Amino acid sequence: MSPRFRSGLLALSLSLTVLPGALLPTDADARPGQGGSMGSRGSRTWSVPPATRTSPTGTAPMQQSITPRQPMPGTPGYGYNRPYPGPMNSGFTRPRHPFLTGFMGGMLGAGLFGLLSGHGFFGGIHSLFSFFWLLIQIALVILVVRWLWRLISGNRSAGSGLFSSFAGRPGGMPPGGTPSGGFPQNGFPQNGATPSGNVQIGPQDYQSFQTTLLNIQNAWNSQDIRAMQGMATPEMVSYFNQQLAALASRGARNVVSDVKFISGDLAEAWSESGYDYATVAMRYSLIDLTTDLTGNVLQGSSTDPVTVSEVWTFIRPSAGGAWLLSAIQQTR
Repeated sequence: MSPRFRSGLLALSLSLTVLPGALLPTDADARPGQGGSMGSRGSRTWSVPPATRTSPTGTAPMQQSITPRQPMPGTPGYGYNRPYPGPMNSGFTRPRHPFLTGFMGGMLGAGLFGLLSGHGFFGGIHSLFSFFWLLIQIALVILVVRWLWRLISGNRSAGSGLFSSFAGRPGGMPPGGTPSGGFPQNGFPQNGATPSGNVQIGPQDYQSFQTTLLNIQNAWNSQDIRAMQGMATPEMVSYFNQQLAALASRGARNVVSDVKFISGDLAEAWSESGYDYATVAMRYSLIDLTTDLTGNVLQGSSTDPVTVSEVWTFIRPSAGGAWLLSAIQQTR
């Protein structure tokens, strides 16, 4: 391969590497969710949750969701006829598929790293033959991804696909979950059950919300996707997986520690289609820093905690079951 051609290939690789990085959340918001608003709240996904003492200035709209973009009739919306300008919004007429987006992101990151280090997409470019072999491998990857896209898109339109095993369950919620427990309820109301709509939210529910908040931070810190599957819907797990893959492709890792719940209150709770929903505002503090793979701090502090206010929505079967995280939204 001529030096001139190789230089052009490296320049193209660098440009493709830098451009996606510019669209990623900043490392200062590298915690689970990365400072974005994503997930599903059933028919209220595109409706505004009520303000609370923890989120008095309101809640930011969803940037990414598998739920069609339309607020529930009779509830305040976000102006859904105007696309929300955000890095996660790529058009809702044909939304990005979380699995394929994460898969292609990981493949692109691994391939560009190989190109930049002179080893090709899966092997070395040390001769003209290996260069042609590289082109064949890229073509095979493209064919496989196109086949997967057609397969999943076709299955989804037929009522199956990636979320087929959870058909009819909003947000792809599985029928069961891993119950959490063992944490105090400091900061949540202590005066018994809170009625909202036709759903009663009591002290045990508040304890479950707080526990899930803490456990998801721990699972994120250890990059334990399997643990997250017992605490969140498949939709949310796919977003977390995609975010962790994006950090890894940049040679970075997010470390969260010393997570402390401060306060929280209920925004709304309701039932629909055989499932209960609860949207709660929660304020918590944590050590949030991003390091490279050798442990050098890229951003954040290992001693100064940051305080975060977010609005989390949980879902469970109305017949009984564990609460699972189905959405995270930022406060305004």
